[in-house]
Amino acid sequence: MSLARLRSYLRRPWPYTHLLVRGASHCAPPEVLEVIAQRRRIAFVFGLASKAGLRRQAAQGMQETRALCRQPTAVAHAYGEQLPARRRLYAEGAYAAASWGQPWRVLRKAEGMAAGDQPRLVVTSCAAPPPPQVYADLDCARGHGENDMKAVKGALPRDRTAATTWLANAVRLLRACGAYGLHPALRTHPLPHTGLATAQPGTGILTLCKVAPQSTQSKDRVLPQLPTSCPVKALGHRGTTLLPALPVPALPTS
Repeated sequence: MSLARLRSYLRRPWPYTHLLVRGASHCAPPEVLEVIAQRRRIAFVFGLASKAGLRRQAAQGMQETRALCRQPTAVAHAYGEQLPARRRLYAEGAYAAASWGQPWRVLRKAEGMAAGDQPRLVVTSCAAPPPPQVYADLDCARGHGENDMKAVKGALPRDRTAATTWLANAVRLLRACGAYGLHPALRTHPLPHTGLATAQPGTGILTLCKVAPQSTQSKDRVLPQLPTSCPVKALGHRGTTLLPALPVPALPTS
């Protein structure tokens, strides 16, 4: 299984690091849960598809959440005020689907908002963190990784692999991966406290690269020259001046 091979690869440089596998419900077939359960220093947090038994267990929590939201929302509508913030209630219990080899800890989040109900089910092998921490810090945090993948596919088109040879497609993919690694380094080191400190790759490309500069190529360098009236001239100068000072990432030695 790919997950087992990936774990073995990560264990070479980090033999004692605790690993956490996260994903949506379709990433958690019973085989994946079993592979993780049989190994040490690895845990999982997966979304869980709604099932009839779990829906019945979560119904009471959702009703209580609706009751908490109903009166503040009605008052806000009556006086033209801002709608109240969301209300969340958590519950947990052991649950075992028919295809699972053992019961697992399942968290039920009942969230009421002005736009409607937002229930969520999470299955995890983590025993210690309370339900709000598992949901907010572990489950929801995987959204950052998903946004990064969207950035790589959209702004740094990694899927342009229509060349006729494998080597050409591999080089294109490596270039996209290199740009993906360079982008957060630029935001952290040359461009902190600027408008690009939290920008997505597409914004950085449009701001710094697609500005129609004049390039002069010599034997050992390419010198871009921005127009005098370029609105991001100072930002570009800062980035290119500090670019050579970027730290080189450390690679695993084993």
